[in-house]
Amino acid sequence: MTESELQIYLDRICAGDTDAFEQVYQHTKQDVYRTIAFLVVDAQDIHDIMNEVYIQLLKSLHGYDRSKPFRFWLHGLVVRQAQDWKRKIWRRLRLLDRKKSLEVEVYAEHDEQVLRNETRREIVQAVQQLSAKLRVVVILRYYHNYSLEEIAQLLEIPLGTVKSRHHLALRQLRQTYAELFDGEVERHYVF
Repeated sequence: MTESELQIYLDRICAGDTDAFEQVYQHTKQDVYRTIAFLVVDAQDIHDIMNEVYIQLLKSLHGYDRSKPFRFWLHGLVVRQAQDWKRKIWRRLRLLDRKKSLEVEVYAEHDEQVLRNETRREIVQAVQQLSAKLRVVVILRYYHNYSLEEIAQLLEIPLGTVKSRHHLALRQLRQTYAELFDGEVERHYVF
C-alpha cells in the first residue's frame, strides 16, 4: 500500500469507516507486532500493547501531521505505548522479577542456516538485554533504518542524547557479542 493510498484510508477512518481501519490494520500489523516484540521482553504483553497502539491510533488520528510519513507517526505511537506499558507493569510489579522467554523455532535446515539462525537469536537476546532506552534506539536505527536525527525527533529527545545512547548500546552489544564468542568479534555484523 502506497503512502497516498494509505492517506485515503486514513481519511475514511476519520469519517468512521471500519473497513478502512481493517485495511490499515492488516497493512501495518506485522510491522507493529515485530517492533513491539523487540521493545518488550515479555511475549505475553505484545498483544495487549498492540491493542493499545490501535486504540491510540483511533483516538489520535485527528492529530496526525500529514506532512510526515504515516509509518513514522505509527512507530512513535508504538514506542510510546510500549514505554507506557512498561511503566504500568513496573508500578504494579515493582518487586517481582519477570521471566524472560524467547521462543526458538525449530529448523530442519543445513548447518550453515542453523548457525545463522542461532547467531541471529543470540543477537536478539543481546539486544533484549539492553536497557529500554538503549534498546529502542537500536531497534529504530537498525530494524527500521531511521537516521539518528529522525530517532531524536520520534522520541522527542535531543540528538546528542540519541547519539550517546546509540554509542553506549553498540559498545554493550560488542562486549556481549565478544563474550558469546570468546572475544572473536567478526566485523561483518552491524555492531
